[in-house]
Amino acid sequence: MDVLDLARTQFAVTGSLHFLFVVLTLGLAPLVAIMHTRHAMTGRPVHERMTRFWGQIYVINYALGIVTGLVMEFQFGMSWSGLSHYAGDIFGAPLAIETLGAFFLESTFLGLWIFGWHRLPKWLHLACIWLVTLTAYVSAFWIMVANSFLQNPAGAVERGDHLVLTDFGALVTNPMLTMALPHVLGAGLWTGGFVVMGASAYHLFRRTAGQEFFTGSLRLGVVAAFAGSLVTVGFGYAQFGPVSLFQPDKFNGAPLAGIGLGFMILIGQLLQFLIMFVLLPTVYWLPRWRWAHPILMLITPLPFLAAIFGWLAREVGRQPWLVYGRLTVADAMSPGLTRGMITLSFVGFVGVLGLLAVVDYLLIARTVRRGPGAATLGADGPADSTERAHALSL
Repeated sequence: MDVLDLARTQFAVTGSLHFLFVVLTLGLAPLVAIMHTRHAMTGRPVHERMTRFWGQIYVINYALGIVTGLVMEFQFGMSWSGLSHYAGDIFGAPLAIETLGAFFLESTFLGLWIFGWHRLPKWLHLACIWLVTLTAYVSAFWIMVANSFLQNPAGAVERGDHLVLTDFGALVTNPMLTMALPHVLGAGLWTGGFVVMGASAYHLFRRTAGQEFFTGSLRLGVVAAFAGSLVTVGFGYAQFGPVSLFQPDKFNGAPLAGIGLGFMILIGQLLQFLIMFVLLPTVYWLPRWRWAHPILMLITPLPFLAAIFGWLAREVGRQPWLVYGRLTVADAMSPGLTRGMITLSFVGFVGVLGLLAVVDYLLIARTVRRGPGAATLGADGPADSTERAHALSL
């Protein structure tokens, strides 16, 4: 590989690893908020345990995902200074708004929710997790505004050697954004539903104590995955209109983007048919069918895989442009970079993100294996002694 291909590969690999964290965060947040709402409205202990258990998994993924996002920011300055010079005034603004506004608010509300158990008033505590969900979606909006600008530099004109923003409304209503944002949010809900479904199937298969807990969780996961699949597939196909208008050759000259699109559609359609015609109609009986639980565990990673293929299709398809029709990837790369420099940073970044991904998986797997009785989130309140004793004996 030459320097340019190494730099592109580095960003693709680190971006894919980061997106794995993001898509699960976007999916689990509304599910935890729904569980907490059910607890606040009914007062049933099982809903509190569900909120604490799945909320702890959400917090683990969120905390480790923050670091992967910082690595992405470093790469813009190190490898792609040409982008900052040419379009930084526009591209950087949504990223700054996301960081200074939505992300800080999200972190603040999440902190209040984590440490507010049995301290904040019930409804105020519930409001915190819904605000976490809302600000997470706002963060996704601003990230997608920035990404969609790269796909179609709407609202910008060239003055001298750089782009300037002339129409903010066109930037935030970019046709490459309006269909892509719901697609991403739906993919997150789809992924979160599969994680909840697969982890619940694990405990139902093992006949862990507290079957009501995992029965309710599995059914919620199936319903969430169904809703996410409808949004994802519907808005996924709706994107072909803007793509054909603004990037008519997107999938013609980039084999990796044709491949990525094909696998994403294949996985998505298979899973949607499975959810729509098998899992959802049998959702009442599914928790009792022990033979089906290993199948649910095996298919849990598939939405993650489809999300990566979709990301590759969206990004690789606009090559050789970084800002479509305005700035090529080659012109955006920082001057003076050598193979040795990129290789060193590649190894470092991928090593850090790969380690975080492994740690994330191990921590989540450990939390799932130990079960809800060992959840430490909100542990100063009442807990189910039977589940706790069972978890500690594992």
